[in-house]
Amino acid sequence: MIDPSASLFQLLGAKGWLSGDDTKPYRRDWLDRYGIAPLGVARPANTAEVAGILRLCSGAGLAVVPQGGNTSLCGGAVSDQPRAVILSLARMAAIGQPDRDSGTILVEAGVVLAALHEALEPHGLIFPMHLGAEGSACIGGLIGTNAGGSQAFRYGMMQDLVQGLEVVTADGTVWNGLRAVQKDNAGYQLRKLFCGSEGSLGVITRAVLRLYPAPKQRGSALVAVPDFAAAVALGTYLREEAGEFLSGLEFFSELGLALTLKHLPDLSFPLAARAPLYLLIELGSGSRQVPLDDILAGALEQGMERGLIIDGALASSDAQRAHFWRLREEQPEGQRLEGAQLKHDLSVPPGKIAHFIEAAARICDEILPGVRVNPFGHLADGNIHYNLSPPVGAMDFSDKAPVLAQALASLAGEMGGSFAAEHGLGRAKIALAERNRSAAERTLMARLKAAFDPKGTMNPGVLIHAP
Repeated sequence: MIDPSASLFQLLGAKGWLSGDDTKPYRRDWLDRYGIAPLGVARPANTAEVAGILRLCSGAGLAVVPQGGNTSLCGGAVSDQPRAVILSLARMAAIGQPDRDSGTILVEAGVVLAALHEALEPHGLIFPMHLGAEGSACIGGLIGTNAGGSQAFRYGMMQDLVQGLEVVTADGTVWNGLRAVQKDNAGYQLRKLFCGSEGSLGVITRAVLRLYPAPKQRGSALVAVPDFAAAVALGTYLREEAGEFLSGLEFFSELGLALTLKHLPDLSFPLAARAPLYLLIELGSGSRQVPLDDILAGALEQGMERGLIIDGALASSDAQRAHFWRLREEQPEGQRLEGAQLKHDLSVPPGKIAHFIEAAARICDEILPGVRVNPFGHLADGNIHYNLSPPVGAMDFSDKAPVLAQALASLAGEMGGSFAAEHGLGRAKIALAERNRSAAERTLMARLKAAFDPKGTMNPGVLIHAP
């Protein structure tokens, strides 16, 4: 019997095939909850090698787990079985020349998001995807999880920013769908099908991404608001008043701010008044002719007159703008440094955020009295990162984590929302999906999986239970 490890070593060489202790950096997920030692880690240098890996693994009955930056918060990029190959796209990180006239760029799946931002800067172009893990997250993983980020309400999710894909399916077939056009209605929208598939249907190797002109001016403000009802009302007014110039509308709570300032001493609070809730507002324009500062200042003045804003500050420099954003982006780190936490990635229609926050806090306190609630996220698209810390003095959640997760998922569903807004399902949320998605929806997903991956070798154990 042919040794698959030997065959993979022969195909990829010493740089491309890792085994034993060399696989340790790839084994565990971001939150250190999932992952065991795989058979090995394959590190292909091109699409042909990816196809060769999948042919070998399919023939040997080995599971294949695609991995980019391994920043999944749901355990979707590590193995749960020893007869598995982690397929790392780290060596496939080429960035093409941007096509300014078409507003597109061709990149390989292993490109780190921050590296793409840096490469586009001299060209006066942007790829409008921003999230806390952009220094590690890779394009292939962002597509595979259909990432959202802080500007999704303006530019869309990852599926809206992908115009073409190259994918290798389970048997080693290469689908070249690298068509750099927005309009392509020649059949099923395969490129969108792979967005959010978490490596369960194939391995994304290259992508054509949409680009936009870099803003020539920005206006940013941090404001304190009395409650979520005021935040929603202010958000509605800003969308109406600032329109297409509104590019950021983030929120975080007083608890989140307190934890961030406690554990990250290089941060400071720029406002005179503290409040239950804070909004980070950003406007951007590709034209210098737009009176952006006047629009933002006028909106804030109206917000204060209507009692929606307690206090606020306009960023007077790029450094101050960056500081405002750090207060929002360091929310997860501040809570992590506090100790045990539960992360919930939820969404509801933006108009129902205030109702959700009020009801969710009541439900969580009934399940675990004194539990500390730290909601933050994206006000304009209704995405709430509803993170919990144990009651003061407690070290854990007294085995209430599953009950809390289900209660929050049910509440989001009742309001027409989702229990998995932008992090995906991975391994962590399959049980939630089975309880909170209809049998018809789960059956359709299982049929898709079987059609693309009849042997069940592509990232088994994510999205749906193996048959």
